[in-house]
Amino acid sequence: MSTIATNTITNVAGNATGVGIAVSNASTYNSEGGAVTQNLVQGLAKAWVRYKTTSTAAIQDSFNISGINDTGTGVTTISFSNNMGNSTFSVGMVAGQDEAFIKFRSPATGSWVVSTANPSSAGTDFERLGGNVFGDLA
Repeated sequence: MSTIATNTITNVAGNATGVGIAVSNASTYNSEGGAVTQNLVQGLAKAWVRYKTTSTAAIQDSFNISGINDTGTGVTTISFSNNMGNSTFSVGMVAGQDEAFIKFRSPATGSWVVSTANPSSAGTDFERLGGNVFGDLA
């Protein structure tokens, strides 16, 4: 095995700005304690989104999200820019409101549906929602 030690990586033109490094699916890294290795690509979030559904539904920031579709009070379809490899991906969601109920529904390779409510309402729009997706890209 070879080891490369360097302080700076530069592109062909000698410029360190904008250097792209390709990493294959077989790339691994050592755990913090050094006892195990993990697959680098598998451990990365494949998409994330921060959005609101009050007044006009809108994405506030995102990665690999092409858009959201507000299909009713407390119901939003979130679409990927780049599809997932299957519909068995994992989604973690959070709402910026006390006693929020969030349901992850209808996963598909190109999107998923989020339903939100609170104890006093079957469907509720929220000002702050966030989600991240882990799984395999297509």
